[in-house]
Amino acid sequence: MAEFVIAAPVQAAVPVKGGGAFPVRRIFCVGRNYAEHAREMGHDPDREPPFYFTKPADAVVTGGADTPYPTETADLHHELELIVAIGTGGRDIPKAEALKHVWGYGVGLDLTRRDMQTVAKKMGRPWDMAKGFDASAPMGELVPAAGIDPGKGKIELVVNGKVRQSSDLSKMIWSVPEIIANLSHLVALAPGDLIMTGTPEGVAAVVKGDVLEGTVEGVGTVRTTIA
Repeated sequence: MAEFVIAAPVQAAVPVKGGGAFPVRRIFCVGRNYAEHAREMGHDPDREPPFYFTKPADAVVTGGADTPYPTETADLHHELELIVAIGTGGRDIPKAEALKHVWGYGVGLDLTRRDMQTVAKKMGRPWDMAKGFDASAPMGELVPAAGIDPGKGKIELVVNGKVRQSSDLSKMIWSVPEIIANLSHLVALAPGDLIMTGTPEGVAAVVKGDVLEGTVEGVGTVRTTIA
């Protein structure tokens, strides 16, 4: 292989609880995967198959670092989500085998330029710049999958000490095994891929100075301040 003509980019990674880091290859995000969130966004959750969008690997913000308020928006929204870290890749993974491909889990925020997304929807344009901007994916530490049931557990976001989002993983429309099976039919999953599994109801705007603290029961936390 020829040498690179510029310096190779730094590998994006998420810290692992207890030490080490998980290299990030791609970030896939599931849209509208909680019924009440789908309804608050004006959609019928009973009629929608799963759909996906992506964020670049280097959108991650880790270690509790501050998250800069992005340009070109006046309506930045929080969306708290369970993260699934893929350890073993594959295509057309059967639902019954899906969890064997999971290395671990984490907690993250899908930050969204909501005003930009609204315009994109109305004009039939892609969501890329509404979802995949710099520092749009704050994440807490990942934990190994052993002993974790991704099908249940409280998921809650507190902003400045007040609860904004509160639900349970059991309310996901598409379970983690179903997501992995479906997504792996569309693309070949690979080690290092992260899947953000959707957010419950209660999404709202944040402003500079807001402190966001998210928790998924039995998994962990994510914390960041909008700077």
